[in-house]
Amino acid sequence: MEPFLSERTLSTNAPALTGTRVRPNRPGIVLATLLACQLMIVLDATVMNVALPRIQSDLHFSATSLSWVINIYTLVFGGLLLLGGRVGDLFGRRRVFIGGLALFTLASLVGGFATSAEWLLIARVAQGLGAAAAGPSTLALLTTTFTEPKARLRALALFSGMSSAGFAVGLILGGLLTEWLSWRSVLFINVPFGIAAVIFATRYLQEPERHPAKLDLPGAITATGGIAAIVYGFIRAASNGWGDSYTLISLFLGIGLIGAFLAIEIRAEQPLLPLRLFAERNRAAAYVNFCLGPMAGMSMFFFLSQYLQEVRGFGALATGFAFLPMALLVFGTSRLIPRLLPRFGPKPLTLTGTALMAAGLALLTQLSVDSSYFPLLFVPLVLMGLGMGLAFSPLNVIIMSTVPPRDAGAAGGVLQTMQQVGATLGLAILVTIFGTATRHATGSPHQVLVHGMTTASIASVVIASLAFFVALTFRKVAPR
Repeated sequence: MEPFLSERTLSTNAPALTGTRVRPNRPGIVLATLLACQLMIVLDATVMNVALPRIQSDLHFSATSLSWVINIYTLVFGGLLLLGGRVGDLFGRRRVFIGGLALFTLASLVGGFATSAEWLLIARVAQGLGAAAAGPSTLALLTTTFTEPKARLRALALFSGMSSAGFAVGLILGGLLTEWLSWRSVLFINVPFGIAAVIFATRYLQEPERHPAKLDLPGAITATGGIAAIVYGFIRAASNGWGDSYTLISLFLGIGLIGAFLAIEIRAEQPLLPLRLFAERNRAAAYVNFCLGPMAGMSMFFFLSQYLQEVRGFGALATGFAFLPMALLVFGTSRLIPRLLPRFGPKPLTLTGTALMAAGLALLTQLSVDSSYFPLLFVPLVLMGLGMGLAFSPLNVIIMSTVPPRDAGAAGGVLQTMQQVGATLGLAILVTIFGTATRHATGSPHQVLVHGMTTASIASVVIASLAFFVALTFRKVAPR
């Protein structure tokens, strides 16, 4: 059997940028660079969770505005991913990848020195801009670099495992850094890895063939504005209630902008969201589940990290390591996908995975103030790790292995957009449910917190169940 990262797995006919010296045929370094970038981007969606209590104390965030530390990053990232994919097609994926990665690294450095809530949020916006530029090009460069089917399948499985496990790894890393150093170190850690990735990308990453493209600025503005308005509406509802006029105005404005975005995309010559990507049934179902999965799962990271620290008295380090079983299982399961997916097809894997995920979330609805880590937290984390690995690792392969090279940037942008928008909207919705449940709850502060968290977990179970029903629509694939 030939090695996975053999020299011939690289596409050798992709021209390098004029004036740059790029060393070809180093697939191992190229893959490591792309995976490192993806890990940093995903980590920053959750690495701040464990540090939130200390950030709130140092920078004086309110209880409800604290979620913006997470949401502002995923909102900008998810809202501009489609535009980032098209920019890569227009100006060159290698160039946009390196530029986005550099901006992300610089914003991490600036954010680490924040002395106010506003400063930190502006830095998080800049991180989101850099991630939106680098993210779609990361996946597009991977699919155009590894052209041999078996190598591409394994590279995509590693990419998916890195993406899924990265959410939990972020909590572990955040706990280590917050406990040993400070919350600022969770931003500073990006700097050396970002600089190294930029250097390796400059030296070894080749520029694939460019395809003519136009920027769909009206689509980008309406999509980003619509998502931002809806998320703001849900977060405002958490603190001000559903009768607040600004809440209702924001939600209706967001729905109107999303409708305008879809109308623009139907008529656009080169849309940010090519509807042909949804023409194939398995790919369309994979996109939907890439939204529903993070929508259900992000609440677990956000609420459990606070539950462990504020209710159970865990330190930041212990809180991070509490998520280790899930991280190991997600990444370990994703390594099996190259063997399982060709044999069984996507339907059995995603059905099993979403069922396990829903079961894990259902167990979290039974938590109380006195619940111990074993078994009432450990078992749900194990189920979630297995479920996420089986349910969502195949989705990258389903989506990216069948699109033509000219659609690689758009397909990667849509994929990551669904993931980030799902996480952002999911957290906003569940924080709203949490706020509504706790507003009139009675008991000690810990009891109120747990009541709100378990109520939000019920909504997570409903969302995960929707993902299960979507998985039922996958076409059966004959074993091969």
